[in-house]
Amino acid sequence: MRRELLVPKLGLTMTEGVLVEWMLKPGDAFKVDQGLFVIESEKAANEIGAEAEGVLLETTAEAGATLPCGAVIGYWDDGVAGEVAEPGEVGQPAVAAPTPSTPVSTGPAAKTPSASTRIPVTPLARRLAQQKAVDLSGVVGSGPRGRIRAKDVLALAAQVTAPVQAIRSAVPAHAPALASAAGTLRAPSALERTVAQRLTAAKQEIPHFYLSVEAEMTAVMNLRKQINAAQSRQRLTLNHFVLAAVGQALEAMPEVNCVWTDDGILSLASSDVGMAVNTDKGLMVPVLRAVGRQSLSGIAKSSLELIERAQNSRLSSAEMQGGAITVSNAGMHDVTYMASIINPGQSMILGVGSIREVFRPDVNGQPVIRREMGMVLSADHRVLDGVSALKFLKLVVQGLSQPMGLLVA
Repeated sequence: MRRELLVPKLGLTMTEGVLVEWMLKPGDAFKVDQGLFVIESEKAANEIGAEAEGVLLETTAEAGATLPCGAVIGYWDDGVAGEVAEPGEVGQPAVAAPTPSTPVSTGPAAKTPSASTRIPVTPLARRLAQQKAVDLSGVVGSGPRGRIRAKDVLALAAQVTAPVQAIRSAVPAHAPALASAAGTLRAPSALERTVAQRLTAAKQEIPHFYLSVEAEMTAVMNLRKQINAAQSRQRLTLNHFVLAAVGQALEAMPEVNCVWTDDGILSLASSDVGMAVNTDKGLMVPVLRAVGRQSLSGIAKSSLELIERAQNSRLSSAEMQGGAITVSNAGMHDVTYMASIINPGQSMILGVGSIREVFRPDVNGQPVIRREMGMVLSADHRVLDGVSALKFLKLVVQGLSQPMGLLVA
């Protein structure tokens, strides 16, 4: 039976994605879990695998195209005869796609909805319209069912300001970069634009507050050295200990393991923790599962696998979703403190700095050297208050100061 392939929705905040590549060509057969195509969304390129065996019949979208979630990009045959076809996609639950009767903008000739008709608008598009003084009644939506998206507002705003820009710059419109006395201007990639929009929205919509502490790391450093000297199978890093401490803190305080949604506060059942990974495309955030119940060696193995997949742009959509918190470790870059922006869909992010050697007074007032690591917890004030966030952060510090407890999952 002929079925549709749709652009998957890979997160609560995703509205569109870039089709990076097709991994098969029409006529190719595929098996369960085999990669079909790659969709780039927010901070990652996600390989979409098959949930059933079949044959790729045709592709209707080309690599490089930016498409809304639910858009049809191809068709496949599941090999089942006599079954009623339903909209759906390999690797993602069925999503209704626009029908021929659905009003879709195709260019200047498309009609603008009447003033008496409610105009479907994304929240980001509405904010941009207010910022740029754009009348939404004059915007033709390019999304499903004519929904107005951010790029539609920006396109109309650009048309309005184009004459002014033409006066200010003599550079041809087709030039790949605009040169000026101050430097060179380039257009952002689709991924950079998406990341900018998502983080801007997160900073504007999430009421951040910040707590900073120092964790004494001498015990962790000594324990790590002993473990690595005793075995070479799985080398431990300081970040593995931080991840373990965060996971165990989530297990001890399940009341903070929650996120804000439009329908209410969602309590998460598993101590999942995101891990910021630097790649040549920017930061990506794969999510480790049930960290608070894993051994240190298990955390090290899981994180290594995710880092390799992130750096090769082969993270699946499932590996990028979930978790209330991300650990962003910049200690290797000689930074004392780092206050980070919370990832959309989460409620906390822990910025980890470098270890500093400082003198502190002991119980007798005598100076002793300590190895301290600065940490800043950015928290969503809709979900956590200062007391609960501080208790959580102190549990993380306690876990690092007494790292033998991290060896027991």
